[in-house]
Amino acid sequence: MNELVRDHTELSDDDLAHLHLLVAEWQLLADLSFADLVLWIPTVDGTRFVSVAQMRPNTGPTSYQDDMVGRLVPRGRRPMLDDALDEGRIVREGDPEWREQVPVRVESIPVRRGEKVLGVIARNTNLLTVRTPSRLELTYLESAANLAQMIAAGMFPFPGQEPRPGGAPRVGDGLIRLDEAGVVQYASPNALSSYHRLGHAADLVGHHLGRLTASLAPVSRKTVDPMGESLEAAVGGRVPRSGEAEGSDGIVRFRVIPLTPHGARIGSLVLVRDVTELRTRERELMSKDATIREIHHRVKNNLQTVAALLRLQARRGPDEARSALEEAMRRVTSIALVHDTLSQNLDDTVDFDEIVDRVLRMVAELAPGGVVRTRRTGRCGTLPADVATPLAMALTEVLQNALEHGFADLHAGGTGGTVEVTALRDRGRLRLSVIDDGAGLPADFDPDGSDSLGLQIVRTLVAGELGGKFEIVPAEVAGTRAVLDVPLPG
Repeated sequence: MNELVRDHTELSDDDLAHLHLLVAEWQLLADLSFADLVLWIPTVDGTRFVSVAQMRPNTGPTSYQDDMVGRLVPRGRRPMLDDALDEGRIVREGDPEWREQVPVRVESIPVRRGEKVLGVIARNTNLLTVRTPSRLELTYLESAANLAQMIAAGMFPFPGQEPRPGGAPRVGDGLIRLDEAGVVQYASPNALSSYHRLGHAADLVGHHLGRLTASLAPVSRKTVDPMGESLEAAVGGRVPRSGEAEGSDGIVRFRVIPLTPHGARIGSLVLVRDVTELRTRERELMSKDATIREIHHRVKNNLQTVAALLRLQARRGPDEARSALEEAMRRVTSIALVHDTLSQNLDDTVDFDEIVDRVLRMVAELAPGGVVRTRRTGRCGTLPADVATPLAMALTEVLQNALEHGFADLHAGGTGGTVEVTALRDRGRLRLSVIDDGAGLPADFDPDGSDSLGLQIVRTLVAGELGGKFEIVPAEVAGTRAVLDVPLPG
């Protein structure tokens, strides 16, 4: 619609915003009218109309089999469009049109914003299935006529009342018509069913809907917004409102539309939808999410306890066992980091950049005097937990290996150096390179034949568990480069 309006018309951005708000709301008019809607806007030179939007009804057959958006019609070909635009009034004169042997009643509704008529809605009703209307259909048509008059007067849609996507009630979900005092004049069968779920077993006609709805809600649910507006006032019909009402056995989402076709409120439409099952599932999912996060939090605490016990044992044990216990402690801590991150997320994914940074800090603390600098370049992004946990352990082993062997002279007064982790995520793979400028690999080093426990753990995790590749080679200038290259889930 933006492109068509800007290419063919001279409407302002504010005018276009009004049209967007109308198009977001006009499914309501189409369903109440049992009719197709086409929005026609006059072109810059005033000689033609361009159709910029179209809506088909959910409540009846369509009048258009083809898409009308983008069509251009010269002025004069459809006099009802001309009259509605020029005179600013709803035009209903004329006999039905015949389209592919189907009679279609055409009406034109001017779209007003302030003192300006922006365009015309052509309302097209397929008359092939017309029969004696029921009470429901009469209520629909009466409400559609009220809304059409409000559009022509520039009083609908309501400014600042953006419709909530996903879950907003529609006409077919349940409709209640109120008089100017807020008393129910008509309630559709679906609306009655929704209020039965709230706990009201009788008919709604004759009841003040606001007071009745408030009486069905528990004390803790008698307000509908943070400003403290009462449920009774919200459903009373005086102002446009959306919200939810919760009763003993159900939850109903409502939307209130005051009807002011001639400037004064003559009543209201209340659309209702039973969302009990939807909200029950949402609450179950929230409860499960909270339980999972709590489990991750407890696992993290338990792992930290294990790490603390290993640290305590290392301090009291003999020198030959101390190194092995400290390595085990760091391995446990790397797993705890992943669970700590998972305990703060709503889903089962991990921001692995945060994990890398925390592991780097942990490894840097092992260097005496803090003379080994660490840094990360590039981004890893988010990873599933089943990838993040083994990858974090493998990265810890590689970093620990770089510190232990690349800077083995630190305790003897070595000058230290830098360990850098670079991340490259591309084409479904994550490549982590750990580069240090330390002593480098021994001349006779054989990565495949090495009996280092740390390297064996890395190979098992990267190749065996993650299906990736691991290599360790001399760096380009000095030191060592270890590469962890793993595939990412699709």
